[in-house]
This record gives sequence, C-alpha cells and structure tokens, in this order.
Amino acid sequence: MKTAVGTVKEATDVSAFADFKEITKARLAVSVVFSSIAGYFLGADKIDFTVLLLLAFGGYCMVGASNAFNQIIEKDLDALMNRTKNRPIPSGRMTVTTASVVAIAMTIAGIVSLYFVNPKTAMFGAISIFLYTCVYTPLKTITPLAVFVGAFPGAIPFMLGWVAATNEFGIEPGTLFMIQFFWQFPHFWALGWMLDEDYKKGGFKMLPTGKKDKGTIIQIIMYTVWMMLISVVPAFGVTGTLQLSVVAAVIVFIMGGVMLFFAFRLFDNRDNASARKLMLASVTYITLMQVVYVVDKFV
Repeated sequence: MKTAVGTVKEATDVSAFADFKEITKARLAVSVVFSSIAGYFLGADKIDFTVLLLLAFGGYCMVGASNAFNQIIEKDLDALMNRTKNRPIPSGRMTVTTASVVAIAMTIAGIVSLYFVNPKTAMFGAISIFLYTCVYTPLKTITPLAVFVGAFPGAIPFMLGWVAATNEFGIEPGTLFMIQFFWQFPHFWALGWMLDEDYKKGGFKMLPTGKKDKGTIIQIIMYTVWMMLISVVPAFGVTGTLQLSVVAAVIVFIMGGVMLFFAFRLFDNRDNASARKLMLASVTYITLMQVVYVVDKFV
C-alpha cells in the first residue's frame, strides 16, 4: 500500500514538474539564458560566478513569467489549436490561479535576482516581461505587427548579459540587441509559415502579409540579409569594445548565408518542409553565432 501511494505521489510530482516546464516553456527559457550568458562573457573583463548564477536564474524567471502570463491570457485561444490544446491550462491540468501564482512569483524572483546583478539589468528584464505580456500578446490577434513588437523583448537577452557584466548600455549591447532583433523575423515567420493553419484557428496574425505568399518570403529574405550584415559590423571597429576578428566575421557571415540559402529554398518551394528547414537553420545560426563571438574574444 505504501509503495502504491509512493508511486502515485511520484507520478504526480513528475506530472507537476512537466507542467511547470511547459507553462514556463523551459526549452525556450534555457535558450534565452544561453544568450544572456554569451552576452555576459562578451562584456565581462573577469567572470563573476555569483553574477552569472543570478543572471541565469533571473533570466529563466523572466522568460518563464512572460510565458506563464501569455498562457493565462491566451488560454481560450490555446484550446482551439492543435499544438497548444494540451497545455496545462486549456487541458485542465493547471488552474488559472496556480498559473498566476507561478507567473507572479517568477516575475518577483526574476526582477529581484537581476536587481542584485545591477539595476539596469533588472530594468531591462522588467521591460521585457511588460512588452511580451501587455503589448505583444494582445496584438497577436489584431495585427501582424505583433511580431515586430515581440522582437523587442526577444532581442533583450543577448544584450542583457553585456549590461549585467558592465552595468552600462551603449553601442556594444545595442549591437548585440540589433543582431538578435533582426534574426527573429526569419525565425518566427518560418515558424508562422509552418503553423499558419493552426494559428488561424486561434485568430493569430503571425505572417507579415497575412498569408503564405511571395511577399512574406521576400520580407524573410530582406531581414535575413540585414541580420547577416549587422552580425559582422563589429569586425569594422565601429562598435566600441565589442570586436570581431576577420576570420570570425567570415564564419558568422557564411552561417548567415546558410540561413539565406534556406530562405531562397522557401521562395522556390513555398512548402512547410522548406519553412521547417529555415526555422532549424535559424536556431542553429543564433546558437553558433554566439559561440563564435565568445570563442573569438577569448582566443
């Protein structure tokens, strides 16, 4: 009997943890933490592991809170879409009250943790939560410009790490912000292309032209080119202490070229398979680009 009770409790704990990961979008949160840490390494003269831990924890809470608030607001719409109907709230596994407690607790924990790093870092973290929850989320059912608005909080993590390391905002973190800002358009529009039919069930307007057409792909290509150009600007010595060697710049540019290749493939094929390849290429690009930047600084 004790064994049975213990097994049930263990299963319940596992289920609750899985729901926590889902409502905070753990994989996305971890990728955001990775970006923040990369930015920290780029800005830091020496590594302070206390600051690094606070940044990682605060960054996770920041993203987790934003996603929890998002799922509370969109619970009814999530129930209409195949990819989201099994989320904790629409499936009934988690109440709105519980989700609200999680979101509020993570907001407080995240901002406080980032404040212990420095006030500017906490300020940008708070701005990110506000923009994602109060501006981007409600705009998704109103206008495709929601993606533009959402790109602002999405671009904050890379620069957040620099601000955490230096307590300053200038051309260096601004450049990191712009790289990740322009990257988000081909990334999210590729995702929006793949999930267009499902998004429409929830009333979301995610593609720039509102449909899967040439106009959407042309914008994907344009933003990819802008991303490629901005990603190598530090090699020209115009971004203060944020620098990039010629070799690293060539590597980053070639990686961006791979994304551009898949963008043109989408232009030729206009199918979900091509959009998926572009989306995967974009995820690979943003991760490897940040690795190249950090390795280039220390090597």
